[in-house]
Amino acid sequence: MSAAALVAPQTWSHWLLALALNGVLIFLAQRLPLLTRAGWVHAGILGSLLWGCLGLRGWLAVVIYLALGSLVTRLGFRTKQARGLAEARGGLRGPENVWGSAATGALLAGAAALAPAAAPLLLVGFAASFAAKLADTFGSEIGKRWGRHTLLITTLRPVPPGTEGAISLEGTAASLAGSALMAALMLALGLLAGSGAWLLVTLVGLGATLIESLIGASFQQRWCWLSNELVNGLQTAIAALLAMAFT
Repeated sequence: MSAAALVAPQTWSHWLLALALNGVLIFLAQRLPLLTRAGWVHAGILGSLLWGCLGLRGWLAVVIYLALGSLVTRLGFRTKQARGLAEARGGLRGPENVWGSAATGALLAGAAALAPAAAPLLLVGFAASFAAKLADTFGSEIGKRWGRHTLLITTLRPVPPGTEGAISLEGTAASLAGSALMAALMLALGLLAGSGAWLLVTLVGLGATLIESLIGASFQQRWCWLSNELVNGLQTAIAALLAMAFT
């Protein structure tokens, strides 16, 4: 596939269509228990950017990412809630969650639209950023509910589930599955080319998730300004840079 075919046509009519379609879709979807009201507004902005830069395929990849992340958050939700481990607001994501997860991907999508010749490389980074974030969500949500032995990644000492930097065998396996699933989706949509790119993005997604755990264990408890959303942004940026470096 040519580089130009990977990005959407950059015309005013295309961008107006992106804004109109996302406005209608967000209006219809805002009753779904996925995002806060403000979260839906920001999701509409993100969706318009992705549709405008990458067309239907880029937009669809992130919509499915959101659906998968929300679905795994609901697994065992009552048990996690009873243990004080559930996501706040009943699992609804807000604007900070939207951009913590997707800012790196949005920047890479914009760069691909501005530089079509570099689109194949930039889209490897785009795919890796979302693979890493879905890996993180799968690992965190499944590990908190079903992880039997939770260890701090820096010392391998037992810690309570939900501790920053905690890992478990079950959560790590779930992270690998989430990364592989997101990479497979990117491959199916034509945003990645070949099994080699799928494997690279899968492994980078898992690796960036483990690096995020290291950051959480080493720095997040010391530095109050290092929020979960900022750590998420760092994780997705690390994944994108690693994937592009090894391509």
